[in-house]
Amino acid sequence: MSADPRPPASRACAYCNRQPRVAAFDPFCSKGCADRDLLHWLGESYALQGNSPLDSDEDPV
Repeated sequence: MSADPRPPASRACAYCNRQPRVAAFDPFCSKGCADRDLLHWLGESYALQGNSPLDSDEDPV
């Protein structure tokens, strides 16, 4: 199995889906997209699912 000499395919910006991404702001195409994505996280528009410690049936120690 030999290595592929071609460069990896460019993927689109993680926020606006435009191409090409800029290495300095990877995985985004610009500082603007990186900042808008961060604002979504800070504003709690995005959230990771998980169990709340308050939802646990176990007694706190």
